[in-house]
Amino acid sequence: MSRIGNKPVVIPEGVTVTKNGNDITVKGPNGELTRTFVPNIAISIEGNEVVLTRENDEKTNRSLHGTMRSNLDNMVIGVSKGFEKQLELIGVGYRAQLQGKKLVLNVGYSHPVEFDAPEGITIEVPSNTQVIVKGINKEHVGELAANIRGVRPPEPYKGKGIRYVGEFVRRKEGKTGK
Repeated sequence: MSRIGNKPVVIPEGVTVTKNGNDITVKGPNGELTRTFVPNIAISIEGNEVVLTRENDEKTNRSLHGTMRSNLDNMVIGVSKGFEKQLELIGVGYRAQLQGKKLVLNVGYSHPVEFDAPEGITIEVPSNTQVIVKGINKEHVGELAANIRGVRPPEPYKGKGIRYVGEFVRRKEGKTGK
């Protein structure tokens, strides 16, 4: 059983955490995040730490305890350091380019695929085969990166497609002729 919910969340320098009922607001050098937490988990701010405790040991409270702690920790990390996901395009003629705030992907379809950067998310294209998604909200960064990857996931025969940097794609052997 995980004990992650019992660990306190350490608040670094330059980050403030305020509580208003069940709403927690975290402000830092990169921005501000607000989230509503469940009322069964008590949140207390003690100096430079935030401690989460559950009311009782019901199954739902035990499962939410670690989740709420991780969500709060991700908020603190996001406003202090930020999150980023790196993607790479592998394939002949596959390329990405940035037009204003719009990402345009040419990945083997008859038409280019376009993505608009949502509020709070920045997209960078250092080369025409690399895409970097940055932001302070871990969920939004991961969701946008997954949507970009979903346009052309890596296929196992030639390895072409959009993949995360460092992602391993298990290759399959193709058909053999007579």
